[in-house]
Formats: sequence, C-alpha cells, structure tokens
Amino acid sequence: MTADWRLDDVDLAGIGLLASRIALSLKPGDIVTLSGPLGAGKTTFARALVTHLGGEGEVPSPTFALMQRYETPRLTICHCDFYRIEPAELDELGLDDALVEGALVIEWPERASVWLPPDRLDMAIEETASPTARRVVLAGHGAWGARLDRLRALSGFLDTTTYASADAQYLQGDASTRAYARLVQPDGTAILMNAPRQPDGPPIRDGKPYSALVHLAEDVTPFVAVAGALRERGLSAPEIYAFDLDKGFVALEDLGDHVFGAEVARGTPLAELWGAGVDVLLALAETPPPAALPIPGHTAYRLPDYDSDAMVIEASLIIDWLWPAVHGRKTPEALREEFEALWLPHLKQAAKADLGWVLRDFHSPNLMWLPERRGIETIGILDFQDALKGPLAYDLVSLLQDARLDVPEALERDLLDRYCAARKTKAEPFSSTQFRTLYATLGAQRHSKILGIFARLAKRDGKRGYLAHIPRVARYLERNLAHPALADLRAFYAREFPRAGDLPPPAL
Repeated sequence: MTADWRLDDVDLAGIGLLASRIALSLKPGDIVTLSGPLGAGKTTFARALVTHLGGEGEVPSPTFALMQRYETPRLTICHCDFYRIEPAELDELGLDDALVEGALVIEWPERASVWLPPDRLDMAIEETASPTARRVVLAGHGAWGARLDRLRALSGFLDTTTYASADAQYLQGDASTRAYARLVQPDGTAILMNAPRQPDGPPIRDGKPYSALVHLAEDVTPFVAVAGALRERGLSAPEIYAFDLDKGFVALEDLGDHVFGAEVARGTPLAELWGAGVDVLLALAETPPPAALPIPGHTAYRLPDYDSDAMVIEASLIIDWLWPAVHGRKTPEALREEFEALWLPHLKQAAKADLGWVLRDFHSPNLMWLPERRGIETIGILDFQDALKGPLAYDLVSLLQDARLDVPEALERDLLDRYCAARKTKAEPFSSTQFRTLYATLGAQRHSKILGIFARLAKRDGKRGYLAHIPRVARYLERNLAHPALADLRAFYAREFPRAGDLPPPAL
C-alpha cells in the first residue's frame, strides 16, 4: 500500500510542527528518507524530530560523519547523509543493526536505493518561488501507507482546533491501542487521544468477538459521552475540547502528571488518596446513570449492562492464558465448562444486585491527585470508556485491591467499613453483609481476569513488565476466595492453580 500527502506553503516552523507529529508514532525499525536540494530544510526536519523525541545537544548535518547517533528516551535515532557514499559501502555502516534498536533518518536516500526496505516514509522538501516557503510531499510505502493516512487525519483534526500550532509531545500510553500526546502552546496544554476504531476480532462465542461479548469500547464515543456525564455530577473527568467520533480523535483537558502511583512515591499518604477515591465512588452511588448519555451534535449513548455472560467470559481469561502457562498444555474444554458452570450462579446474582456506575478501571494508573481542587473534585478520572451499568462493588474492589501497587489490608478494611457505613445512612436499603459478598465475588472475578490479561500481555505481546504484578493480584484473589460464599470456587482454584507465592510460572 502507498499513501501520499502534499503540503504547500510550509515554512520552517511548519516543518518543525510536522516533525513533532511524525515523532508521535515513530518506533524502532522505522525509516524516514529526506530528499531535496541543499538548504531546503532536510536537516531542519531531522533536528526537530530528534528534539521532539527528547534528544539533547546539537543536531548538525552529518555530511562528513555519514551517520550521527542520538539516544532519546524512546528510541535511538541515526541521522544519515549518503551524499558522498557509494552503494557498495552501505554494508559497512551497519544499517540493519541500527534498525533493531531505533529508527533511521536518511538524507540523499537515492544513494542507498539498493538497500532501502519497502516499508518506509519518503519525504521530499521542495523549494518554491518564496524563499521562506516549502512544498512537502510525503509518501508512505508498505505499512507506512496506513500510518501516513492516520497521520494526515490527525493533522486535519488538530488543524480544526485551537491547538493547530501546538507542539505535540509523546506521552507513554497504557496497555491498550490508544496513543496520547500533550499539546503545548503558550496559553496552556491539552491532551490528544488518538484512538482509531478497533476492528472486531474473530468470533469466539455466539458469533461475536471478545470486545462485543464483554462490552469494550470500539471507538471514542463512550469516552466522550461518559466524560460529560461524570462532569455533570461534579467529578473531575477531563473536559472535552474537541472530538471526531468517526476518526477517533479527542482533544481534552490536561489533568497533569500526578497519578496515584507517582503521588505515593512522593510521600502522599495512601489513606488520603484512597480515601478520596472512596468519596468519589460514594458520590457516584448517589447518582445512578441515566438511560442515555448525551453527546453534543450526535445520538445519545446508552451504557451497556454488565451482564453475567460478560463477567464469566472475562473471568475465563485466567483459564485461557494463565492455566496453559502453569500446566504446559492447552486448556481442556471440559475444564473450561466446569469453570464457567461454577462461576455462573455467583455472577448471575451479582449482575442484578446494587446497580449503578461501573467505570471498570477505577484504580491507581487512572486516578490523578488534584489537591488544588476541593471535595470529590480532588480526584481526576482518566479511563472510563468501558463504563457499564452494573454492581457498584466492582469499582470499590478495583480501588481497594489495586493491581499495580500494594494497598495495606488494614487500610482496605477501614475504607470498606467506611463505605458501607456511609451507604447505610442513605434512604435506599443497603445490606453490608450482601455488599461484602458482592465485593468478594467481584474481586475474585476481576483478579481472575487481570491474571489472564497479564499472562496474555507477557506471552503473546512480549510485555513482560506486567509479570511483576501477578503475585500481588494472586494474593488478592486468594483473599477474596476465602469468603465463605465462594467455597466451591476456592476448591477449584486450589486444585488448578499454584498459590500466589509460586506465581508467575516459569513458562511466562
């Protein structure tokens, strides 16, 4: 596939802006070629690209050195100038090795045409009648074709907002396919969410893919809708500045960098942070979701129900991914059927009890500390596009049994007691005993899902950093399974999985 994009009347600042947008998606193995006459702006582009990737120091033309190497926080950049090189000398430069650890930016690429791979981004910078204006023609070849189309769409979206001239700075994302950037300009910042619609995967049950079965967001529509609904309830979800539902772009409020994990490292007491999080969930319990969530200029969005089938399929991730790693063989179908048959009665009961907002990922990586605000606004909420209507206990156990860092069991007990006591003071009927059973049930379900996801990320995607969290999550799982109501599940897990201290298995 080949894609083309032409930009007219681009000044040197515009070349730098383009470099900042290309830098957002650059990754090891990428090749960007630069063509054009001397003085057209090729080195200007390379300099801007290295700077936006976080490289330090001067970025001169590599005419005499042939290759200049720059270490940046994300990847290594090799800036090459092949004006004086002969094709036979290419093998001596170690270009293939350079691509393993980083990206290549190549001036005078025609001198290396015999080596250039088919997947690359070609950029021609042409002079015009105006000494300050350039014509830039980009061609994406191979896999770069779709990436260039996405880059063009991103630029088109930004150009319709007040952030058209903003410097785009890459932000580390999460385990999802979404990408983020901080848009910086003199009067403030915003966050760009780049979330293209995800194609449905293969059907796994009843002709439906996993995302449809468990009600995962497949575009940015739920994010925009839920953000508005949370803000209407006085919560610090980010304000939405601009969005394109079809293309999957959102410009939203920048809530800063004070995520819970960073605040704990800075010394902010866990009791203060997690207590404020409980206050947010208590506020949500008082304001159930409406039948439809409005989106300006679009059809209203309806929250899906967190049904028992979705819960069972999520819990089954532990059978699909962790069980094979433990036992070294494919999961028998009879075992999966036994697992689901044990879970289903518990989850059918949970799916119809004490219903309200389920933001689904209400835990430390998605919560911000905003102490300059007051009350429930001190907690910034980042990740809620997969929100559902379901049992309120789900988000509380997500918070108090955090998968990414240790919450002391004593603090968990205190905050659970506080939550139950606060709910009892309200007009609606509330049973602390029933809620604690739901809490244990949904905790066991959630941690089964998370253990499966972490195993999948390590085994399938090579993201082995998540293995460090498996023992913690397994301890939470054991704690929940100790509830008397879950005795049948406890026996199954004890039979099929090692104790928390023996996880993760060597196969991961």
